[in-house]
Amino acid sequence: MPGSSVTDAEVRRALDSVFRAERSILLASLVQRYHDLDLAEEVTADAIESALKHWPIDGIPAKPGAWLVTTARRKAVDRLRRDHNLAAKVGVLQADMDRNEPSSLNPLDESLPDDRLQLFFTCAHPALAPADRLALTLRCLAGLGTGEVARALLIPPATAAQRIVRAKNKIRAARIPFRLPGPDELAGRVPMVLEVVYSIFTEGYSATSGDHVGRVDLTDEALGMGRLLRAALPSEPEVTGLLALMLLVDARRDARITPDGEIVLLADQDRRLWNAEFIAEGSQLVVEALGSGRGGPYAVQAAIAALHDESPDADSTDWLQIVALYDVLTTLTPSPIVALNRAVAVAMVEGPEAGLELLDTVAAEPALRRYHPFATARADLLHRLGRVDESAVHYRQALDFARTTPEKRLLTRCLAEVTDARAQAESTEST
Repeated sequence: MPGSSVTDAEVRRALDSVFRAERSILLASLVQRYHDLDLAEEVTADAIESALKHWPIDGIPAKPGAWLVTTARRKAVDRLRRDHNLAAKVGVLQADMDRNEPSSLNPLDESLPDDRLQLFFTCAHPALAPADRLALTLRCLAGLGTGEVARALLIPPATAAQRIVRAKNKIRAARIPFRLPGPDELAGRVPMVLEVVYSIFTEGYSATSGDHVGRVDLTDEALGMGRLLRAALPSEPEVTGLLALMLLVDARRDARITPDGEIVLLADQDRRLWNAEFIAEGSQLVVEALGSGRGGPYAVQAAIAALHDESPDADSTDWLQIVALYDVLTTLTPSPIVALNRAVAVAMVEGPEAGLELLDTVAAEPALRRYHPFATARADLLHRLGRVDESAVHYRQALDFARTTPEKRLLTRCLAEVTDARAQAESTEST
């Protein structure tokens, strides 16, 4: 309550909750008002710093998000006032702020979701280089730090920083407007927005580095973005397909990690822990996306996820249909990763030897050379064929390539199983 004494830890928890839920809304509203990304980010940070200073003394406001918006706007005016070249603009901004300051101090009015969409599409403007667009959107709308952007894109932090700065400079120099694109522009901008949302989701669901499997805040942020885009663009089948895919994958969240933080493979998960509401919603969205006749790669991937989620157990999975869907996906977006996943599915239908043959055809692909799921897939198929020595070699490779601590622990367990199998075989031979 306002006026009550709270600890720094309580303040930080409240701030974390507020900022995670409202970060993109807050930033988008500031960008829309001041048309300056750098200024918006700076005053957002200033508002957080002010909250850390005042909330332990004054108490956490009843509407903390509104408090942050109001504080950030005042910080913006203060910064602009210090720039003598913008004195005239300051007067306009101050008058605008005074005139539009909501008496309830509630920033979550009907206009703010549109502000967020405008920021989405500004970051996905075709004038920006593709790599710069992705880095900027991850930074601004997902709130990833520069290091996190670098990990998500598998690039050095310095490169991530350069891309973000370059994108901001381009927006400023080219005077790219902060607005929603017109109908004639929309088709070319939607794919980039979807790529960014899915990148945020995948980084949250399966982190590229660190001590944890993923980050729930990022998956939740991506799902929120997906719902926002779906509400704004209900007739776009790939928007529907992406939301379906994220729901169907995230439905397994509670079953894929043990209480001790260990990874549980899909075949071994307790399906009773899967989110039935997400599965039902995602499956219905798959029907809508594919039923339009214009479903693309996200819709097809969602259909594959639905087949996994709707199976009562691993043995009942319709692998023939999954292979067929991977065939479709290969025609839509051929890639080494799609080829890898298709090979694993073929192995479930035709046996591990058939899967290995397909893996051999893409083994020289640069994208797979240090990609630990590829080495893991080879190791698993070799193990199933009884070729334990070769399997151990590939599990060791996968262990070298893995980036997160939980993945390394999983691969260490797999390697131990192969080693134990070899030892048992040698013991049997000796007797």
